[in-house]
Amino acid sequence: MNVLDTKIQKKYLNMKNTRIGKLTLILLFTLAIVSCSDDFLDQTNPNELSTDSFWKTVGDLNTGLVATYKSYGSDNNYKLLDELVRSDLAWGSGYQRPFNTNEFYLQNFNEASKSPGDKWSQLYTTIFRANQVIEAVDRLKGTFNSQNDEDEAEVIGAQARFLRGFSYFILSTTFNNGKVVIWEKVPGGEDGFYRDVSPAQDVKDFYRADLEYAKTKLPAVWEAREKGRVTAGAAEAVLGQSYLADNDFTTAAEYFKNVINNYGYALTPNIGSNFTTMDELNEESILEIVRSTDYKSELNQWDWRDTGASSLQQQLTGIGGWFGGVAANWLILEYRNDPLDYSDPRNKIIEEDGTERFRKFSLRTSYSVAIVDDPDLEYYGYKTTAEAASFNVRMTCYWRKQTNWDLGVESEKALSPGKVRSGVNQRLIRLAEIYLQYAECLIEMGDVDEAMMYINKVRRRSGVQLLGLSGTGEYPANDHDDISYDATSLMDHLRFKEYPLELSCEGHGATRNTDLRRWGIKKQRFMELAAKRYTAIDYPYTKEDGTTATRWGSIVVGVDPSDPTADDGWNEYQEAAANYVESEHAYWKIPNSEAITNPVIGEN
Repeated sequence: MNVLDTKIQKKYLNMKNTRIGKLTLILLFTLAIVSCSDDFLDQTNPNELSTDSFWKTVGDLNTGLVATYKSYGSDNNYKLLDELVRSDLAWGSGYQRPFNTNEFYLQNFNEASKSPGDKWSQLYTTIFRANQVIEAVDRLKGTFNSQNDEDEAEVIGAQARFLRGFSYFILSTTFNNGKVVIWEKVPGGEDGFYRDVSPAQDVKDFYRADLEYAKTKLPAVWEAREKGRVTAGAAEAVLGQSYLADNDFTTAAEYFKNVINNYGYALTPNIGSNFTTMDELNEESILEIVRSTDYKSELNQWDWRDTGASSLQQQLTGIGGWFGGVAANWLILEYRNDPLDYSDPRNKIIEEDGTERFRKFSLRTSYSVAIVDDPDLEYYGYKTTAEAASFNVRMTCYWRKQTNWDLGVESEKALSPGKVRSGVNQRLIRLAEIYLQYAECLIEMGDVDEAMMYINKVRRRSGVQLLGLSGTGEYPANDHDDISYDATSLMDHLRFKEYPLELSCEGHGATRNTDLRRWGIKKQRFMELAAKRYTAIDYPYTKEDGTTATRWGSIVVGVDPSDPTADDGWNEYQEAAANYVESEHAYWKIPNSEAITNPVIGEN
């Protein structure tokens, strides 16, 4: 039996009792000698590992945990791009605009759609592996030869409890109104392999218990060689997010405040440290999937054991990419208009001839996305972004996040020729997100000034103009927008500017959809965006060799719907506004693949 992956358990054979007459006693005696006893049938296959024979040492536990971490690192757990394009943040189809057949962008997905099935299956694979580790830890507890081994086993179990709890958190916020199947142990035995879904609150209670346990047993930090493992701070952050998903702002705020104050996290000086291979596992990182292209290069590129098995960068890159996801037009305009703090020296550029000017776009914009007319941050080794990538196909912006634009290579493919791999760690939770989520809680609790302080911490890190009246707040000398905010206006800013500008195209996928759902505005949001109209203008530029060229229609511009220059080819969200039905599309449904193989769910 493959201990880590199979769901097949031993089935015991029962011998049938046969009535034997007196005239068959000799035959009975003969059969008794050669017949199958229960003990004989229950012999362990010496060529296979069993649960009892495999789990013996702390090393065995750690082997199982490594397999669980590998499963937790799969892109299928998060489906970031599919979640992105079913929100209000992105357009993506694999085709050039305006053609689109993406069922998630169009909001016509259903229980037969492939991605929900992949996500469901992968999350339960992670849970299955975690359960094996948890059961083995519980069984072996008290049998080790040293206290160090006992302590290490306990921490291994706490990591497995976190990974199981985190998987259920994602299932709960993604599928079937939070009603999913709870497996607290490895399937089999008297309970069989099939269970019905549990009530949403039972699911929350179950995974929160896992996370609370992990919070008390896991370290706050790991030694350098162990960095990347889950921590107590990560458990507390996910707990806060779970209560935020319920709009329980008071409870969520308690967890977020502890994360901010008690674990030593800090915003990185450069926001760009959070998006590429630069400065991975930094002081801002709370939960992060570690990837590398330095190992397992001999494997097939889709092999789950590959430490760089991710196609995410190929979906996002502006060079030879697959157009899997590009920023929505409204979001591009927000990035283009992210206002500078002119008092911040980082926003001042000194040209080669000694002249001074200000940056054209904010640091947050430049490190998050590649825009055709950004002169201040190179892209794949080109000083001019326009020269590096084509912007002539109604693609006016590409995400820099999750890609290797900073390494100076022509394409991601240069890192692993002939394969689609990525060494960029996937940041699932970072401190800036917790600051903003804590700010939302504070707004809902009536503390607008404190909420603005945390939003401004995030903005100041990127040299962006601060919110509020000039000369006020934590940083009175910095530029402010000189607006007096109340709870309503600050919440609107947080929802439609700060959250998307800071956090788009990162995290564990479902956050934006969870937010739109809990705010009760997703249908309304699609309708508002469907009413917007755009056009585009050309961008002439000079190449590094001194020649000139033009990127046609490469700068998107918002216009009034009555403007004759409005181009229907730039319209967005028309289908989403028409197709979205809260009861059908707020969550992914339980996949058909589960209903077909699980008769308990299928019958219901």
